[in-house]
Amino acid sequence: MKVIQLYKQESELIKRALKNNREAQHVLFEMHAPKMLSVCRYYIKDLQQAEEAMLNGFFKVFTQLKTFRNEGSFEGWIRRIMVRESLSYLRSKRSFEQLEDHVSELADVEYLETSLVESQWNASDIQQLIDSLPDGYRAVFVMYAIEGYKHHEIAELLNISEGTSKSQLFKARKLLQQQMVKLKNIENGTH
Repeated sequence: MKVIQLYKQESELIKRALKNNREAQHVLFEMHAPKMLSVCRYYIKDLQQAEEAMLNGFFKVFTQLKTFRNEGSFEGWIRRIMVRESLSYLRSKRSFEQLEDHVSELADVEYLETSLVESQWNASDIQQLIDSLPDGYRAVFVMYAIEGYKHHEIAELLNISEGTSKSQLFKARKLLQQQMVKLKNIENGTH
């Protein structure tokens, strides 16, 4: 019952926000800002810069609200805007490097994402591991492992080839795996 009630409430807020009702916009912002900040934070290391990207993203949400067609969830629609805004922010700061296009042979790191999720580390530790990646690797890793994008979608969004996307994902996984081993060794006192 609560899910249906929440959906009706959100639908009503969207209708009111379309009419430039500032109170409805504020409530929608308050409902979604914490989750959307974490989306931006996956891509952007610095919290203040992630907040800036999120605020720019919400500006786009409210200026483009008329394009939301109720096909899928509102949260998913906002999330796509936040991903694009985060990538755009990285490009504007010239911190998003395009790496050479070559595909490495895949190693046995297929279950790294599962290892991160099932590990004993808290969200802050996992975020620090992800933050340690170079921007290009981090963007591809987050888009693939967390957001669920396919390589052809990542390639299109980042204006890179699928091979580069696969290569950057492989390298990101390898770096994360090395960092995980290092942290486990430190925790166990065997470094």
